[in-house]
Amino acid sequence: MQKKTIGKIFKWIRILILVYIIIGIALFYLQEKLIFHPKKLDAGYVYKFPIPFQETNIDVSNEKVVGVVRFTVPDSIRKGVVLYFHGNRQNIERYAPFATNFTRNNYEVWMIDYPGYGKSTGPLTEAIMYSDGIELYKMARALFSKDSIIIYGKSLGCGVATKVASLKECKRVILETPYYSLDDVTSHFAPIYPVSLFSKYHFPVNEYIERIDAPITILHGSSDGVILFSQSRHLQKIKPGIELVRIEKGSHNDLNDFPLFHRTIDSLLQQ
Repeated sequence: MQKKTIGKIFKWIRILILVYIIIGIALFYLQEKLIFHPKKLDAGYVYKFPIPFQETNIDVSNEKVVGVVRFTVPDSIRKGVVLYFHGNRQNIERYAPFATNFTRNNYEVWMIDYPGYGKSTGPLTEAIMYSDGIELYKMARALFSKDSIIIYGKSLGCGVATKVASLKECKRVILETPYYSLDDVTSHFAPIYPVSLFSKYHFPVNEYIERIDAPITILHGSSDGVILFSQSRHLQKIKPGIELVRIEKGSHNDLNDFPLFHRTIDSLLQQ
């Protein structure tokens, strides 16, 4: 009887190990689909936004185009530009409604689509996302002084925003619902797996923040169930002077609905 019981225990152990391995393999091969949720647009697609804009795409090569939309303000009142690196869903059209947060404060907003998003083409890798972000900065730097450039990251885009800001000078960095690192986020959802070992995407925001000289402001909802508020709290501890604005009852995608969010953005852009 005892041998039979032990045999059953080992059988279940083998089954659990097999399930663990299968799920781990699935996580490895499906990581792009879990992280990125793009929506492609045809090259001839015509944007329709209710505020003034210009489509200014970057032709990197015959095979690669970086889709960029510039939400503009009159030159006579223009104070600078916000380089906006958006989240992991759809494309610029999803984030375009947020442009008025900046244009009403007389800042242009330049939004970029990652490869496979919107009209952007080419392979998608972490390094390429950084490279595209640097190209956007260079394009802005040709028209604006470094003291007129604000780098903004939203969710996934915080990784690109902080990487660019760690390499290039700017007036300010604003991060909306950021993460300590993507490894830290995925470890929260899959704690029994060594995700940092098999992940292709790391986005170590914590490392990049250490090398940013510009003032940093973080906005995060207390009820965010996608990227926990504790992620921002850990980021704040990295270096003195980081401002953390806690949006009570705010979740991951609704901070724009809170007056405190708008008051903070307006205050930062008026400085």
